[in-house]
Amino acid sequence: MNGFEASGTIVQRVVARCGSDHPHADLQPVRTALIVVDLQNAFMDDAVGHAVCPMARDIVPNVNRLAVAVRASGGGVFWNTFDERGAYEWSNAHAMLTPAFQQRRVAAMTEGSKGHELWPELDVRPDDEIVRKYRFSAFLPGTCDLPYRLHARGFDTVLITGTVTNVCCESSARDAMMTNFKTIMISDASAAMTIEEHNASLAAFYAIFGDVMDTDRVIGRLTRNG
Repeated sequence: MNGFEASGTIVQRVVARCGSDHPHADLQPVRTALIVVDLQNAFMDDAVGHAVCPMARDIVPNVNRLAVAVRASGGGVFWNTFDERGAYEWSNAHAMLTPAFQQRRVAAMTEGSKGHELWPELDVRPDDEIVRKYRFSAFLPGTCDLPYRLHARGFDTVLITGTVTNVCCESSARDAMMTNFKTIMISDASAAMTIEEHNASLAAFYAIFGDVMDTDRVIGRLTRNG
């Protein structure tokens, strides 16, 4: 399971700046939303995926645990899906891919395809919201309406989970913080291609942008404050 332990130097810097090693530890459950980024077959199913992250399958139990806890404490659960529309509107990123990879990506990410569907083992409930995004970040203005949905329901704190830690998760987390959400990346409910990339991403985020906690700590805080 993906763990994370910040270096002593980074922790000291966070404490000096924030006064605590976990600046967002005092969670207000009814103002907290779980954001699950891109846990789609395209990134998890070897048969239909174009960019499969094997570790993403391992985090599903923790994502489901968080979803149960967030709902029970009065928060909201939002499932992000990455859509192929970005391939046509985001031409510079698309052009960086080989023609063969472009074809695989579009096929895997097209709405209605098996690749576009959420991983079947996820605990998606009728009251949850599924929100499409068209860039790596779910908080980039004009490319996803997630921030507006969060504000409309009174959420000011987001728990970022999903895949890939150092791409869509970190991009979403940074933009969430910079659009004034209290932002926490969940270390053992996000996954990268390698543990080195995973840890580097969390360390960079924790050092300046927001908080990093594991699933047990978050659930404990939600339960205590619920």
